[in-house]
Amino acid sequence: MTSTLTPLGWVSLTEAGGVITGLEWHRAAGETSPLLTEAAAQIAAYFDGRLTQFDLPLDFGTGFQARVRRAMADIPYGETKTYGDLARDLSAPAQAIGQACGANPIPILIPCHRVLGAKSLGGFSAPGGVESKVALLRLEKAAGLLI
Repeated sequence: MTSTLTPLGWVSLTEAGGVITGLEWHRAAGETSPLLTEAAAQIAAYFDGRLTQFDLPLDFGTGFQARVRRAMADIPYGETKTYGDLARDLSAPAQAIGQACGANPIPILIPCHRVLGAKSLGGFSAPGGVESKVALLRLEKAAGLLI
């Protein structure tokens, strides 16, 4: 586990089997690895505006959750989709998409912040909730962000 300070506060990254398995919103101590060091460097570059696409092995999970996480990962930097868009793309109910987004264990790296409600921003797991989501979307100069 390694921790890095971001404009949203501390994040801690975990890995297993050569893939990133988690990003949590706190500072934690633990052994680092070359992969975790690289992930922390890419997160810093993202927040500095020098990186628009992460190049890291990620654990997308299995089944429906994996399909939703891969769909989120395919949303380009600076763009957004709605839960309804993903529901249509994946032939699934929007509520199930929302639940899968909320269960994303690797926020930022799997960009659940790029998924919005049709008439609201939806939720976000970071401290500060939606305000943190807005900060990430502003960082990316997200198209269509009406705030």
